[in-house]
Amino acid sequence: MKRIITTILLCATAISFAQQKELTLKDAIRYALEHKADAEKARLDVKKSEYQIQEVRANALPNLAASGGIVYNPKLQATYIDGSTFGIPGGGPLKMEMGQKWSANAEAKLTQMLFSQAVFMGLKAARTTREFYLLNQQLTENEIIEKVAKAYYQVYQTRQMLQNVEANLALTEKTAGVVKGLNEAGLAKKIDLDRTTVALNNLKSARQQALNGLQLSENALKYMIGMPMNEQIIFPKEGFEANYDLAFAKGGTNNRIELQVLEKQKQLLDINVKVKRAALYPSLMLQATYGYLSMGPKMPIIYGKKDKVYGADYSSITLGVSVPIFSGFGTTAKIRQAQIESQALEATLKDTHLAMDLAYENAHSQLNNNLLTIDSQKENVKLAEEVLLNTQNNYQQGLASLTDLLDAERSLSDAKNNYTNALLDYKLAEIELLKSQGKLNTIKQVLNKDNKKSYPN
Repeated sequence: MKRIITTILLCATAISFAQQKELTLKDAIRYALEHKADAEKARLDVKKSEYQIQEVRANALPNLAASGGIVYNPKLQATYIDGSTFGIPGGGPLKMEMGQKWSANAEAKLTQMLFSQAVFMGLKAARTTREFYLLNQQLTENEIIEKVAKAYYQVYQTRQMLQNVEANLALTEKTAGVVKGLNEAGLAKKIDLDRTTVALNNLKSARQQALNGLQLSENALKYMIGMPMNEQIIFPKEGFEANYDLAFAKGGTNNRIELQVLEKQKQLLDINVKVKRAALYPSLMLQATYGYLSMGPKMPIIYGKKDKVYGADYSSITLGVSVPIFSGFGTTAKIRQAQIESQALEATLKDTHLAMDLAYENAHSQLNNNLLTIDSQKENVKLAEEVLLNTQNNYQQGLASLTDLLDAERSLSDAKNNYTNALLDYKLAEIELLKSQGKLNTIKQVLNKDNKKSYPN
């Protein structure tokens, strides 16, 4: 029975692993864009801007409102009139009550703005704001792509560091086995056996540290893409390689989304100047009213003419003009402030252009430098492998000491680590170069071509 349960569990585990899909960089970026809070906020800002356009547009559309009410006057207002007015000689003042006990009215009012510079400019500002949020959404997505790519490559780097440690550990274990056999045969000293044991213990500790580093880097990636920490992920076995074509590719900074965001912000500030200036323009409005008023000693809704309750309809059409004459120079001050804000952003935009050009030149230079470093470190790995092979042969022939052999093994491990670090530095420089060219989106397309085995065995 125990064997059956164990078999079932093993099969279930195998099926679970089989169903798990490898997480490519493209998949990681897509997951982040769907689940990361920053991406969701950017999408909501765009949706919010659409409703802002509707809100401003409502000011230019007809507005129809209806109202009604019933009024009851328990005590009517009274006035006094001189009796002589009605031919009553020597008569005292006459008391007369004004109005009716009951009154009711219903009214519909249509208002249409015919001309308002403030409304028209406000609508243009709302549409431009939506364009700004669309660009800001792209900027947010680019920032997410950059962070995810760096975290993803960090996972590969830590994983390869672990593999380097394990490869060195395997070499040292083989050496320890040889030394142990020689010691048992009386051909090696006890101190040599102890030294190999120390080297093994140090490598085992390094492997544990590498395992912990890999776990931390995977957790960092999960956070960057918005994935739960308990989610199990599988990474492709292939590593990454340097793309030498990027070193010769021409590019510029005109496509930088950061510049487009600033330019759109400058456009918004220019529109804001016109919005402030719109307060100096006259406005023209048309208003049409239709209503019905009834009154009498009893409630109009229930009683009619036979109860002395009378009513009549009324209507009016009004063409209104509002002309600003003097506002204490407040409007002029607002216009000047808006102009200064636009001028300040213009200065920021010029400086940002220079900063983007500098970033591109630095990124291109760094990429080329990293390519040279990769070539030199790859050559160092080959040389370290040859040195180790020769040292192993010499040690077996008694021409090299154990110290020389362990140093050769450590040198090979260091060379592999340096090569791994050089690859990571290159990929980070590649991200910076694509960022400086406004081409971060291409990471999702070029990844599959770069995911090839590039690490030395």
